[in-house]
Amino acid sequence: MKKRVLAILLVVAMGLSLVACGKGDDKKAEASEGEASNGEGLSVNVILKTTASEYWGYVMAGCQAYGKDHPEVKVDVQGASSETAYDEQLNIIETNLASSQYDGFVIAPLQADMVVKQIAGTKYPIVAVDTAIEAPEVLSFVGTGNETAAYEGGKYAVEMAKAAGWKELEAISISGVEGDSTATARLEGYKKGVNEAGGKFLDAEIQYADAVADKAYSSMEAIIQNHPKGVAMVLCNNDDMAIAAARAAAGNSAYENTIFVGFDGIQSACEAILAKEETMSVAQSAYDMGYKSVEACVKAIKGEQIEAFIDSGSAVITIDNAQEQLDTLKSYLK
Repeated sequence: MKKRVLAILLVVAMGLSLVACGKGDDKKAEASEGEASNGEGLSVNVILKTTASEYWGYVMAGCQAYGKDHPEVKVDVQGASSETAYDEQLNIIETNLASSQYDGFVIAPLQADMVVKQIAGTKYPIVAVDTAIEAPEVLSFVGTGNETAAYEGGKYAVEMAKAAGWKELEAISISGVEGDSTATARLEGYKKGVNEAGGKFLDAEIQYADAVADKAYSSMEAIIQNHPKGVAMVLCNNDDMAIAAARAAAGNSAYENTIFVGFDGIQSACEAILAKEETMSVAQSAYDMGYKSVEACVKAIKGEQIEAFIDSGSAVITIDNAQEQLDTLKSYLK
């Protein structure tokens, strides 16, 4: 009889123990949910166009800076090997969306239309950075108003061309990847700015150089061949191309006073401007772009409202403020 009583008491004790454990697990689950809602233990995956360029290095530095300022948020930055490695980036996006490792994503698409297909139906918060993605899954776009910034650059270039003594204020653009939304926006901005300021944007002579320096160099050689007497302005999609174009024209007296315009305002551009090679650059706030994109993604994960467009800002860099810009950029990468 005593044995039966002891057995019953043992069973009851075990049952109470299991109930207590269950309540403890429930409390842990509630705590875990509370941590996530407060932004603790979150993971954000940033997928850039590439990590192999100076400009994207600043975007990456801004993203990582957010992680340093908010150690409760893990920020994992990745990117393709180049701005034409389309399949590579698509594979990264596909793999990471399926991995369940991340709570939200920041994406700078190489091919926005293809990324739209890849993210269709995902429940993760997504923020586009640098280049917009037109999809309902994307909650915000953080970047430069590319057309507006290029518009200001185009107008400023005309004024510089006038000051340099040009009578025929013609402008030719060396653009990025044909069809890319960012390249198209910059082209439209340059065109509008040049034409409104009294210049002439030569639509029929746009050169596409896939956003890389060696192709821009070749494009500039073609421009020189077609315009042996010179062109007032050469407007480029980024600084690497503008520097390459200026080097292709170096030593050619017909292009001695040509206004070479870049876009991004990176260190090499500032140095080239100070050396009187590249003439000016439309600078993006790449560091701020990266920081604000992760910040927006974290807010979205936590269920907060975020703006559909967050402008990271821009500025025109000339020889007058190139040193200041250079010092600022160097401080970001320390």
